[in-house]
Amino acid sequence: MSDNDVAHRLHDALDAVATAAVDDARRPPPFDPLRAPRPPRRRHGWLAPLLTAAAVALVAVVSVAAVRAFSTGRHQPDAAPDRTNSIGSALPSRTATPSTKPVVPPTPAVAAAPVHVSLFQGDGQTYGIGMPIIAQFSKKVTDAHAFDNAVKVTVNGQPAGGAWFWVNSASGYAMEAHYRPQSYWPAHSVIEMKMPLEGLTAGHGLAFDDNLTLRINIGAAHVSRVDGASERMTVTSDGQPVKVFPVSLGKASTPTYLGTKVVMEKKNPQHMVSAPGEPDPYSLNVPWSVRLTNSGEFVHAAAWNTGNIGARSTSHGCTNLTVDDAKWFYDFSMIGDVVTYSNTGTSSVVPSWDGLGDWNVPWSQWQAGNLLKN
Repeated sequence: MSDNDVAHRLHDALDAVATAAVDDARRPPPFDPLRAPRPPRRRHGWLAPLLTAAAVALVAVVSVAAVRAFSTGRHQPDAAPDRTNSIGSALPSRTATPSTKPVVPPTPAVAAAPVHVSLFQGDGQTYGIGMPIIAQFSKKVTDAHAFDNAVKVTVNGQPAGGAWFWVNSASGYAMEAHYRPQSYWPAHSVIEMKMPLEGLTAGHGLAFDDNLTLRINIGAAHVSRVDGASERMTVTSDGQPVKVFPVSLGKASTPTYLGTKVVMEKKNPQHMVSAPGEPDPYSLNVPWSVRLTNSGEFVHAAAWNTGNIGARSTSHGCTNLTVDDAKWFYDFSMIGDVVTYSNTGTSSVVPSWDGLGDWNVPWSQWQAGNLLKN
């Protein structure tokens, strides 16, 4: 029997089944795999054998056709056009079973307390060769490593090679950091600093909250050397002597500090008051005053002490000049200029924290960072 004969006989058998079932009003609709499963058909005793025979015949036809197709080496036919993409795509997708494990919300991160940074210097200003860069902090920094790695300082475009020194502030801030190179800044140079700090850690629970830049100029190298033994001050500019003045320094009970000092500010006049309980109290407006320490050392005019200037040290610790010399020095000086002292009758060197006594700290100690480690 040929394949066509088998197919025709199967078709006739199915027609007979369909005709026999026409009168069954409860007959379900034809099978459609794209629809939801239907209820089971009512079974009829006379229908079951006929359906079984038809199914067996259909399987036989399909099997023979498949074997012949395979044996003749024909390619597998293209997929038949689908009705809605494919039968499989029309079936509902499997839904994952929800997990019964309780969802634990993440612990919210604790916000770091902001540390705001400001600078003593202003952009475009000119300072003397001894002026450290001063950063001021709103809260005490407890870890300086991120700060030290982020901040870059250059001199005329080249790395400055300096270091930060962390100190307590005498200006109302929680803390300060001073930056200087090993030796004075080069005269007539340009200093630039970049501080990309925002978001970086300032220690446990602390983070910097701003970014800063700075560009300043360094003027001529003004260095004045005061010698208590000769009662003289020698003023130089860029290494050349400019003036020599007679002076009077602190007397034995109130000696002038040794060491390197830096001009902090200038006032004309400066109101000066003696310490409580000090012998020979005073309260004076002193003209042409150049401040060198927080504790009260100035280079200033002292008209009342003219007889001792150049001869002996009789002051409360300041450097007394004649009025004319004091005015000249006041006009000459810049914030950041250097004044050094020797032979003042004491062994005490101005502390680093008293004004800008930064240059009195040995370089190896300065590099270490002081209150914080770099």
